[in-house]
Amino acid sequence: MHRVSANGANVPAIGFGTWTLKGDEATSLVAQALESGYRHVDTAAMYGNEEAVGAGLRTGGLGRDEVFLTTKIWHTDLAEGALSASLEASLDRLQVEQVDLALIHWPSSNGVPLDESIAALNACHGRGWARHIGVSNFPVKLLDEAVALSAQPLVCNQVEYHPMLNQDAVYGACRRHGMAMVSYCPLFRGGDAFSAAPVAQAVEAHGRSPAQIILRWHVQQAGVIAIPRTRTPSRIAENLAIFDFELSEREMAAISGLTVAGSRICDFDFSPAWD
Repeated sequence: MHRVSANGANVPAIGFGTWTLKGDEATSLVAQALESGYRHVDTAAMYGNEEAVGAGLRTGGLGRDEVFLTTKIWHTDLAEGALSASLEASLDRLQVEQVDLALIHWPSSNGVPLDESIAALNACHGRGWARHIGVSNFPVKLLDEAVALSAQPLVCNQVEYHPMLNQDAVYGACRRHGMAMVSYCPLFRGGDAFSAAPVAQAVEAHGRSPAQIILRWHVQQAGVIAIPRTRTPSRIAENLAIFDFELSEREMAAISGLTVAGSRICDFDFSPAWD
């Protein structure tokens, strides 16, 4: 599988996202994803499914070192003691000794200084609880500050990214810092992205599904990783089967042109000021 190298990490370019998946369904789908060839699974404390994801990893039967596992620390748990307690609890729920990547899920919404959070995240790395560390939903200014504050290199910034949302500023900052940009909601949940003319034309040209075209658009961008989520077993394998064709420069540019729509799915009262 194609991988992205970023500040010492080697991350599969397609991961299995688990947001909104719960219980036995989450366990079954994670196991199916691993059986289909996924080697990257993404979860978070806030998702309320780490026990189920951990069970799926065990059901999948792979060695722990064969799966790149990410979890995230919620924005209300970023003070020094709270952050370490959150990650330790995540390890207990997942029933693993270490995650491959621990992320600050959102910037603090309750005034915890960034230097305190970054120091706590580094301390978790030092304890061996996370092989790598990074952030999520950080705009450029905060990302630059986090990089400057961190003793360990930050591996990625996980952000919403799809053909209907321009993230050029954040992407540029990630490239400048040698970081990957991990795309959540990479398919824009279908809708307008699937029916857009540049996507439809590429579907016809390559004989692929709209989801495959859009995921291929993601991974053809240097340093971009996508973590699609699906509840449909047949789409698990389909979303991974994107490494045997290539979009032309013209097709890539046409799909990228859709980002002027500026349509953001995830925007909350605790969100930072976006770029």
